[in-house]
Amino acid sequence: MGTAEPETEITFRSDMDVELVKSAASDADVLWAARVSTKGESSLAEIEADPQRSKGLINFLMRDRHGTPFEHSSMTFYVSAPIFVFREFMRHRTFSYNEESGRYRQLVPVFYVPGPDRKLVQEGKPGKYVFKDGTPEQHKLVTEATMDSCRRSYDAYLEMLDAGVAREVARTVLPVGLYSSMYATCNARALMNFLSLRVKREDSAFPSFPQREIEMVAEKMEALWAGLMPLTHAAFEANGRVCP
Repeated sequence: MGTAEPETEITFRSDMDVELVKSAASDADVLWAARVSTKGESSLAEIEADPQRSKGLINFLMRDRHGTPFEHSSMTFYVSAPIFVFREFMRHRTFSYNEESGRYRQLVPVFYVPGPDRKLVQEGKPGKYVFKDGTPEQHKLVTEATMDSCRRSYDAYLEMLDAGVAREVARTVLPVGLYSSMYATCNARALMNFLSLRVKREDSAFPSFPQREIEMVAEKMEALWAGLMPLTHAAFEANGRVCP
């Protein structure tokens, strides 16, 4: 079916949405998973243990990179972000993903336009470059050119749908700045690997160079995770933000 649905007003945004949909994740999960190696079946008693009494163990596991105890947790996030963010996201193959489909629904005209605080100018070589603020003229150009291009591409998309062209063909003209949505599920170890690469921090043990837009998503995910597993998050930060 290629007929367009009733027209929706085009929207431009410069922010990202992240929600914690469901979780089974706590610092205690790390403890019982780790202690099975020395306590066997009696480690099940640790499921209800007070993690504060064993935060030293969590720090030890993080410091010496005994990573598998951090895998016995689960978090599902709902993420709304531009398509180009998702293309970077899906390089992290330890996550499970389900994304909305432009084959089966008419895509909503919500587009990303860089905000006024987005650095625009790249200087240096790949691996060593830095980004600097753009001039007011550059920001004006980026905003106007992006909005104009998105409007024209969505008009072309609707024109094809109205002509009976299938959604999966009509979407060809849409840009990667279009917002999409997905569910992303991971464990704490996978999330730490993601955060170590997608959040730039001066206190990290090794440098990372994330694109700002995926960093905006990662920062929100980290804040939600820190509320679930505060001791694990503190150990992650104390040990250089290195995934165990």
